[in-house]
Amino acid sequence: MTDVLLAVGTRKGLFLFRRRAGARPVPPGGGWQRIGTHFTDQAVSALTLDTRSGRPRVLVGGDSAHWGPSVFSSRDLGASWHEPGRPAVRFPDDTGASLERLWQLTPGSTAEPDVFYAGTEPAALFRSLDGGESFELVRPLWEHPHRERWTPGGGGLGLHTVLLDPRDTRRVTVAVSTGGVYRSEDDGASWAASNAGVSAVFLPEREPEFGQCVHKVARDAVDPDRLYLQNHWGVFRSDDGGRRWSAIEAGLPSTFGFPVLAHPHRPDTAYLFPLNADSDRVPAGRRCRVYRTEDAGRSWRGLAAGLPTAEHHGAVLRDALCTDGNDPAGIYFGNRNGELYASADDGESWHQVAAHLPDVLCVRAALA
Repeated sequence: MTDVLLAVGTRKGLFLFRRRAGARPVPPGGGWQRIGTHFTDQAVSALTLDTRSGRPRVLVGGDSAHWGPSVFSSRDLGASWHEPGRPAVRFPDDTGASLERLWQLTPGSTAEPDVFYAGTEPAALFRSLDGGESFELVRPLWEHPHRERWTPGGGGLGLHTVLLDPRDTRRVTVAVSTGGVYRSEDDGASWAASNAGVSAVFLPEREPEFGQCVHKVARDAVDPDRLYLQNHWGVFRSDDGGRRWSAIEAGLPSTFGFPVLAHPHRPDTAYLFPLNADSDRVPAGRRCRVYRTEDAGRSWRGLAAGLPTAEHHGAVLRDALCTDGNDPAGIYFGNRNGELYASADDGESWHQVAAHLPDVLCVRAALA
């Protein structure tokens, strides 16, 4: 086994956990130790563990009720933190906009170790070329003619997904709630809506060019053209990089939910956490279980060994389901009950890492 670092962003701070190599992943503790608690006066709505240079670097999007959003980084697992002297993510004056929240922090490719992307509210994409010290607005997306007609979802108007094509990092896919999926094939110089086949049941036109409330998108581990999409209502797959989507809902207890996660190594394998409905945002059937497909959505199986068996109300948000990249994969999720769960065997069995945390917003894991 390998050391694993687990970072959990909550309504009241960042919690760091570590599992040492050789620790047996069995209840009650699963070999996990909490190694730090940080930013307890801030909501941590975005974070990433950047492993491109070896030891994980933690990048955090915090939101202070007094000072507003900011980006913090640590190269020593939280022993010390760096905040840029000037706001790292700031809308240019001519946009008339101001940063309300960081929704996403995503490292660039291994060939570009100083590149990071940030997704924000209001919905925009920013890129950093200096290791997260400063970010520049990707103007062609901000100036896209559709943007003025994007409308906020229930949680706001945020850009929450950034996917880079491993074959060509000029190909970038983003998702906006509520705007839909957009693709660029020229490093952000131009953008095209990519929502064909994705439903928008709350709009007069059921499959519009844009305006879908996409909750999350994930890329298949083996086929970069295969994408999985959790919509406000509906689960979809694309086999052509997002140009066209097809429903893959058969076998699920509900088509509403927030996260979708692709297995880090196995093809055709993805994970969901379905909720009852947009008006009843609790686990489907009030059962705490993760659903997995191993055939690209043709069938789904509920994974619940070790998870609570009683009636359960802990919803999992779009960035609170993740993997560590191990083989077999560690799968992790946190919920709005403040519970944190881990699996060391691709989701076949689970144990609780922590309870009574604040409302979990995002979870990230990395081999350390």
